[in-house]
Amino acid sequence: MSDIPPNELNGLDALALADLVRRKKATPLELVEATIARIEALNPQLNAVVTPAFDRARAAAKVALPDGPLAGVPFLLKESLAVAGWRQSNGARILANLIAAEDSELALRYQRAGLLAVGKTNMSEFGLLPTTESQLFGPCRNPWDSSRMPGGSSGGSAAAVAAGIVPAAHGADGGGSIRIPASCCGLFGLKPTRARTPKGPSVGDSISGLVIDHILSRSVRDSAALLDATAGAAIGDP
Repeated sequence: MSDIPPNELNGLDALALADLVRRKKATPLELVEATIARIEALNPQLNAVVTPAFDRARAAAKVALPDGPLAGVPFLLKESLAVAGWRQSNGARILANLIAAEDSELALRYQRAGLLAVGKTNMSEFGLLPTTESQLFGPCRNPWDSSRMPGGSSGGSAAAVAAGIVPAAHGADGGGSIRIPASCCGLFGLKPTRARTPKGPSVGDSISGLVIDHILSRSVRDSAALLDATAGAAIGDP
């Protein structure tokens, strides 16, 4: 068992947590349980996590993980990313019951990096607005001041990272959907170069490459490490 208090675990970045796992100072399951406890304590106010996957994360944490740079680190995915068997509503009521039939290549790369997805995060409807207050999920709140918004469209991911729920979370950016919530929540948010990260197999070119996936994080080195782990063309990419 880890002798590090949960509040200190929540203050570390992803690479630091991965180092604890490698040195056997903490187990992946302990990190997942600390993350779940943080979600249960903070999410009623923030409304950042809209599709919990706690049992899946616990099960994944109990088996051998890939030998990736972030093995054992809890992570959150934006509601728009395709993961087989998970809801993929894109924040829209018309897609509220849509279940993804296959994994996106990016989701697979996150898994190969050793990340443990504990759920999906709130977003604006179809990711079209710089706010996060869809009719499907309701408004997400900024953890620094709950009377304010976290930006959008990746507002749920930004709120979760800024609140210390996870050290980093997936986002997607066409016209500022990573960068705007990063600014609103005091995080580091990078929109990579077009086609640097994969969109397939189901999305394809995604409006001629306008929308690029990456993460929001508290440290620059986490952003760099995740980009190293996920960058590169996949079959079908432009």
